[in-house]
Amino acid sequence: MSRKIGHLIVILALTAGLAHAQRAANTPTEFDMYCSGTITSEKVPADTYVISGVESDERIIYSQNNLVFLNKGAKQGVKIGDQFLVSRPESDQQMQTQWVSWQASITKAMGTTYADLGRLRVVSVQENTSTAEVVKSCDYIQRGDIVQPFVPRPAPSYKAAGKFDIFAPPSGKAKAMVASTLRFGVAAGAGSIVYVNLGAKQGVQVGNYFRVFRYQDNHHDKVYEIPKADYMTFGFGAAPKPYGWSDLPRDILGEGIVVRVGPNAATVLLTDGVRDIYIGDYVELE
Repeated sequence: MSRKIGHLIVILALTAGLAHAQRAANTPTEFDMYCSGTITSEKVPADTYVISGVESDERIIYSQNNLVFLNKGAKQGVKIGDQFLVSRPESDQQMQTQWVSWQASITKAMGTTYADLGRLRVVSVQENTSTAEVVKSCDYIQRGDIVQPFVPRPAPSYKAAGKFDIFAPPSGKAKAMVASTLRFGVAAGAGSIVYVNLGAKQGVQVGNYFRVFRYQDNHHDKVYEIPKADYMTFGFGAAPKPYGWSDLPRDILGEGIVVRVGPNAATVLLTDGVRDIYIGDYVELE
């Protein structure tokens, strides 16, 4: 648990430090594009992987500038200078709590979560193995991590800057939910990565924007909430008649740009946020 918390702190610090750069640039950063992870229902080839690395007798993880050994070499077509991306399938083993109703079924339909770990460049080739340097690191790399040929991920352009509209009317386009966050957190804000349950099969593309909002009374919440709080709370007043979530204005929380897309899921970089965004909050295509 302490290792997981430590990694989470590092990731949050990195994303916070890049927030200013994201605002100043016209596109998401390289970190956003290659370290944001993805959720996909497609089978990811796992036949190429990390065997270990230098000092394998005493080292269990590898990061930037370290050398690692791959299970493919000259016989399999690997050449010096080839680049690869490293990823790992992940599941939230530490916290099995469902924060909202349907969370388990939604995430199952989205697919498997894959963490982006880094980029490798081959520096030496043997007959059936090769040696690669970790040239970019998102997180630690370990034995058995999946290795795939590097494919560039062009960064989409941000939309023209403007005042964030907390009173924006419904777009009328597809709606979904914030199903999880990078490294299985619960809350997110501007500069964070979240995953939503709409993807390529539903017409989502890299560069699309999602607006994040919350209804005044979310009855699907699993965490504690005061019943009927949208119009009354014992001891703190009550409206003359009942009101439900469909009667009241939405709470608009933020928006974000799509940086990766799977068949039934999208990876979204939050670009604006007026309050914390939680698992179970709604999104709609702008």
